[in-house]
Amino acid sequence: MVSDTLSSLIYGFSIALTPENLILCLAGATLGTLIGVLPGLGPVAAISILLPLTFKLPPAGSIIMLAGIYYGAMYGGSTTSILLNVPGEAASVITCLDGYQMARAGRAASALAIAAIGSFIAGTFGIIGLTLIAKPLVGLALRFGPCEYFALVLLGLTFVVYVSHGSRIKAFIMCVFGLILGCVGLDPITSAQRFTFGIPYLFEGLGIAQVAMGLFGIGEVLVNMERIVEPELVRTKIRNLFLTYRDWLEAKWAILRGSLVGFMLGLLPGGGPVVASFLAYGVEKRFSKTPQKFGSGAVEGVAAPESANNAAASTSFVPLLVLGIPPNVMLAVLFGAFLVHGIVPGPLLLKEKPDIFWGVISSMYIGNVMLLILNLPLIPLWVQILKISPRILYPLILLLCVIGAYSINNSVFDVYVVCVFGLIGYFLRKLEFEPAPLVLSMVLSKLLDLNMRQMLIAFQGDYLTLFRRPISLTIILVVLILVISAFKKKRK
Repeated sequence: MVSDTLSSLIYGFSIALTPENLILCLAGATLGTLIGVLPGLGPVAAISILLPLTFKLPPAGSIIMLAGIYYGAMYGGSTTSILLNVPGEAASVITCLDGYQMARAGRAASALAIAAIGSFIAGTFGIIGLTLIAKPLVGLALRFGPCEYFALVLLGLTFVVYVSHGSRIKAFIMCVFGLILGCVGLDPITSAQRFTFGIPYLFEGLGIAQVAMGLFGIGEVLVNMERIVEPELVRTKIRNLFLTYRDWLEAKWAILRGSLVGFMLGLLPGGGPVVASFLAYGVEKRFSKTPQKFGSGAVEGVAAPESANNAAASTSFVPLLVLGIPPNVMLAVLFGAFLVHGIVPGPLLLKEKPDIFWGVISSMYIGNVMLLILNLPLIPLWVQILKISPRILYPLILLLCVIGAYSINNSVFDVYVVCVFGLIGYFLRKLEFEPAPLVLSMVLSKLLDLNMRQMLIAFQGDYLTLFRRPISLTIILVVLILVISAFKKKRK
C-alpha cells in the first residue's frame, strides 16, 4: 500500500513539476498570500473573484492554482493580524490576541517567523496525512451508496450549524435558504422547473461562483467601505526573520499540538481552519503552565492557531477529493471550479482523473515550500502593500467582481445575479447573519436532493432503510447527538 502511494505521488510530481503547473502553483500561492495580507477579503472572496480567470486553463492547472490561493491565504492572514491587529481572514482572528502584542513589544519579526515556520511545518504534516489516508479512504468511500451519502451530507449541514460562530438559529436559517437556492433550476430526475419563475437563465440553476462573488466579494466590500478606518500599522523594523532558540523551545509543542488539532478538524464536514485555530488556542492555553501570558504576547498563542489553520487547510481536501463533499465554504467554491471543468470530485476521481487527484496533492508539497520562501523575505513588501488605502483598493475589487461575473458566460444576467447577492450579503452582515452556511448548504443541496431521490427510488420510498444500514445509521446517530447537544447548551 505504501509503495503504491509512493509511486502515485511520484506520478503526481511529474504533473505538478511541469513548467506550466509550477508557474500556476507559484501564481496561486503568491495571490493567496497577497489576498490573505489584505484585510477584509479572505480566501473565499479571492477564489470567487479569481475563479473566472481559470476557466480557460487546463483542469489540473486551474485546480492547482485555486488550491494555492486557498492555502496561501492561510499563510498571509497572519501578517495583518500581527502588524495591524486586523485579521486578513477569519482563521487568523485568534492570532491577533498575542501576535499584535508581540509586535507592540518590538517582537514583530519573531511573531512573523513563528507564524511562517509553524504554518510550514503544520501544512507539511497535513499534506503527508492527506497523502497517506487518501487512497484507503477511497476504498471505503466506494462502499457508500445513496443512503450513506445522504446521511453524510446531513452530517455536514448539522456541523455547519453546530460550529457556527454566532447564533445557531441564524445559521440554521442560512442553511435552509441555501438549500432552497440549490434547488433552483431543472429537477435532476424529472426535468421539471423549480423556482425558475419562467426565466430561461435560471434553468441551469444559480452558479456557485456568481453567488459567492456577490456575498463575499461585493458584500464584504460594501460593509468595509461603510466603516473605512485607516488601521494603525506597527512601526518597527522587520529584520532577523528567524526563530531564536528560546522561541523554538516555547513554540515547538504548540506547533505539534496545533498540527494535530488542525489535522483532525480538517477531516470533519463543517470543520476547517477557522474552528481549528480557535480550538487549538484553547487547547494550548489549557496545557500551558503560565496561561496568564496568553493575550499579552505569548509565543504559543501565535504558534498554535497558525499551525492548526494550516494543517486543517491541507486535510480539508480529504472530504472534497475522496467523498465529493466540501467541508467548508472555501472548498465549496473550489467544488464549483471542479464542476465548471466537468470534473466530479469523489471516490471515482482517483480512478477516472488520477492526474488531477495526485497532481493537486503533489502541488501542495511544492506550494508549501514556495510559501515559506515567499513569506519570510517578502514580508517588507507585504508591509508596503498594507499602506494602500482602502479607498483605492475596494473600487478595484468591485470592478473585478463585475468583470469576472460577465466573463463566466458572457452574460449580463450573471452581473445582475452578482449585484443582487452583493446587496443580500451586505444586509446579511448588517443583520449579523453569516453568509458562509448559505453557500455551503447551497452546494450540498444538490448532493442531498439527488442522493435522497436515488435512495427512495432504489428502496421504493422506504425512509427506514437509513436505519437498517450500519454506516448510515452510525452517521444519523452522530447527527442526533449533535442536535441534542446543541439544544442542551441552548437551555443552559
